[in-house]
Amino acid sequence: MKNVFERVALLCAITLMTLAHDGLADDLRIVGEEKSFITTLPSGEKITITRQMTPCAKNKGWLQPLVPEPGIVPVTEIEVLNAIGDPSMILVDMRTEEWFLDATIPGSVNIPYTEVAMRMDELGCSKSDAGWDCSTAAKVVGFCNGPVCPQSPTAMKAMIRDGFPAGKIHYYRGGMLDWEALGLTTVEGDFAF
Repeated sequence: MKNVFERVALLCAITLMTLAHDGLADDLRIVGEEKSFITTLPSGEKITITRQMTPCAKNKGWLQPLVPEPGIVPVTEIEVLNAIGDPSMILVDMRTEEWFLDATIPGSVNIPYTEVAMRMDELGCSKSDAGWDCSTAAKVVGFCNGPVCPQSPTAMKAMIRDGFPAGKIHYYRGGMLDWEALGLTTVEGDFAF
């Protein structure tokens, strides 16, 4: 297994060096709108960190915080594995439908980030004229494309804004990028609940 990861890392590094050398790599956002991060090493030398699109980078988002909103619980692959078979939790792929249909984590349902605030009834909330009542809502493990994908953090912020308890939201920041990089099983998404 170690050799596989070493080969993937080497391939990504070679691809990055080739693209950078050929001037073909586009600088991508790192944090917010910034495309570079300038810092000073302990030696006093200034260094500029950039990010380029490569086969390993997967998408053009920007770095997401580990906790998108206060109260949200960050989780790793271990907690996601346990959530797959846990009837008290709902594993939600918050990416757009085409990503979900291509490959997702087994047991997940698709509620795109643009729809989650309208579909909180599927998470155990009930809607009234006063808004959403989420007092009996399920625990949700939400994910999207990985550490630079803003889709699930955007959805989670909308859920909290509309009354979903932050403490019932678990964020798998690694998302599909980390899940696939670790060689974990994926399935084609479907809409049978």
